[in-house]
This record gives sequence, structure tokens and C-alpha cells, in this order.
Amino acid sequence: MRALLILTFFSFSLLVFIQCANKEKPRQNQLPKKALVFTKTAEFRHESIEAGVFAVETICKDLKIMIDHTEDAAVFSAGNLNQYDLIIFLSTTGDILDSTQQVVFEQYMKNGGNFMGIHSATDTEYDWPWYNQLVGAYFANHPAIQEASIVVRDSNHISCKHLPNPWVRKGEWYNFKNINTDVDVLLTVDESSYEGGTNGENHPYSWCHEFEKGRAFYTACGHTIESFSEPEFVQHLRGGIQWCLGLD
Repeated sequence: MRALLILTFFSFSLLVFIQCANKEKPRQNQLPKKALVFTKTAEFRHESIEAGVFAVETICKDLKIMIDHTEDAAVFSAGNLNQYDLIIFLSTTGDILDSTQQVVFEQYMKNGGNFMGIHSATDTEYDWPWYNQLVGAYFANHPAIQEASIVVRDSNHISCKHLPNPWVRKGEWYNFKNINTDVDVLLTVDESSYEGGTNGENHPYSWCHEFEKGRAFYTACGHTIESFSEPEFVQHLRGGIQWCLGLD
């Protein structure tokens, strides 16, 4: 009986010790997520950038994600970039990072970082093949702003499951070149519903993929100021952020 009591006591003590140790041990997945919104432009600058930043900041605040916004490419340093769980290129254009900053960004993704591109993120860094694969395509041209029908290709994806199918909206319909065929297409635009499409029957408009050791998401929507007040589009962005951060 005495031996049984001693064994029970030590078993209970060990259990209490393990529970206390687990409570004291910090867990990475309990730390607040942090995102960087980057809006540097070297070519055309969209009037919708400020509205887009406000929309993304509002989404992140609701998701309890810390967020910084900058147009200073100096943030792309090894000592600084790794504090972020997600880098968002919001309507960036042209050559916005130098060669050293590009290497830092590549290493960030190889270390498990995540990327999200919005609208003219595909009109960015045309001389950087790695970025082409990351963002998924390059902007080629676009016709006049008009109404068109978007076809939801993956209604189970968190960024798309709320959308009507077709999703009819007014926008600037990008034609693309150098499309990465390894991406998972989420939305396509129906070229028969408007004038000026050149990508054919399967014209991708939003996609995602696993890249390096992280995730990358892109949506071509977001040209107009008004788009960032559209509930369907804002929820689309929210779902893209959640997917990138594994919050889906």
C-alpha cells in the first residue's frame, strides 16, 4: 500500500510539472502575426493606393494582425524583414528593389515567409525572373475599364467561397504574359463578357501557390478607389491574407 501511495504521489507530481512546463514554454504560433504593406511605385501610380492601404489595415486590425506600411525599400534588409509573417505588394509598379534587396526578399521566402500581390504587383520587377515565378505572371496590357464576369474556379478557397458565380463587376481587366503554370487558379475572367481580352478561354485573374517554403497569393482586382469599399472584394482580400498566414 505504501509503495502504491508513493508511486501515485510521484506520478501526480510529474504530471503537474509537465503541465507547468508546457504553460511556461513560449509557442511561436501564439505570437501575434505581423504584415508589411509595401506600396512603392517607380512607374504608374494608382489613385486607389491609399484606399487599399486603409482596407488592408482594417482587415488586419479585425484579424488581430500587426501591420506596418511603407514605401521605403530600405526595409528589405535581412535584419528587418524577418519580423514579418506576410509581405503585401499593393499596386507596386516598376523596378522597386535593388539587387541586394532582391536577394534579401528571396531569402525571406526561402525561410518560410509569405507574399501577397494586389493589382499592379504584376506590373513590377520585369527583369527579375524569380519575382515572375513568385507573383505568378506579368502585366501585358488592358482594355478600357468596363463591366465583366468573373468565374469562380475554386469555390472552396477561403478567398472565394463567399463570391457569387459568376461575379459581375466593373474593373480594369489585365491581360497577362509569362504566366506561371504551376499556380492554382482561383478566379478567371470570361473574355466573352467584355471587349479586349487576349488570354483566351482560361484567363486567370486570381491565383495562389506554395512557393519556396511559404505561400503566395495574387489578385488582379483593385484598380479603382471604389473597389476597396466593395464587400465582396474586401472579403476576397481578407481570405487571401488568411490563406497566406495559414489562418484558413
